[in-house]
Amino acid sequence: MSNTSPEGRADSAHMPAVTMEGVEKYYGTFHALKHIDLTVARGEKIVVCGPSGSGKSTLIRCVNQLEAVQEGRIVVDGIELTAGPKNVEQVRRDVGMVFQQFNLFPHMTVLRNCMLALMKVRGIARDEAEATARRFLERVKIPEQAEKYPAQLSGGQQQRVAIARALCMNPKIMLFDEPTSALDPEMVKEVLDTMIDLAREGMTMMVVTHEMGFARQVADRVIFMDRGEIVEIAGPTEFFGNPRHERTRTFLGQITGH
Repeated sequence: MSNTSPEGRADSAHMPAVTMEGVEKYYGTFHALKHIDLTVARGEKIVVCGPSGSGKSTLIRCVNQLEAVQEGRIVVDGIELTAGPKNVEQVRRDVGMVFQQFNLFPHMTVLRNCMLALMKVRGIARDEAEATARRFLERVKIPEQAEKYPAQLSGGQQQRVAIARALCMNPKIMLFDEPTSALDPEMVKEVLDTMIDLAREGMTMMVVTHEMGFARQVADRVIFMDRGEIVEIAGPTEFFGNPRHERTRTFLGQITGH
């Protein structure tokens, strides 16, 4: 008896949210990801850190195939992403992504930015899409900004709109690619607080960030990457208190000043 649905989704109730096996990624001759093996459990919060160019953003961008891989296997919510275009489309419907540069449509109001994918991708009627969008703008604490355009908002507010837009699609997994690195320091906290609330609600999250305070507070596991490799994976207490690898210790020393 088959354990897959007609859409090609395995019976995923007890399966990991993300599985990466033997993943290799090249840009031309540059080896960006080297034999990545990683399993992310449902509801787990993973923080990925490492020096610039270490492959961390590439890693999470492979989870919804914004970056295609040359070798290996990636399974997301029971669907093998690396098995074909139809599966990629299915996975992207269930994986939310928040980018460094917000990626909002400047000619649309905040409300329309949040409604668009609901209507175009999910086929939801306008009234229902608007109600959903307003609910998630409330959730990220900016309901009063609904009729404004992105340029009228602060960077922190724009990033919270981007988070609300992703949440409108009811994702099973949220990917964050350095979501605070383009923000002024005083705006970082409001975005991190939104992400902390999301983590408390049980969302599966993979977050690329240099915000180590966030990692200590939220992460179930912290991944340190360098030169395209996963060098170390540990819980935050062990990762920050007793890192095993010299490269991890050097990196932590550089970003914490110790």
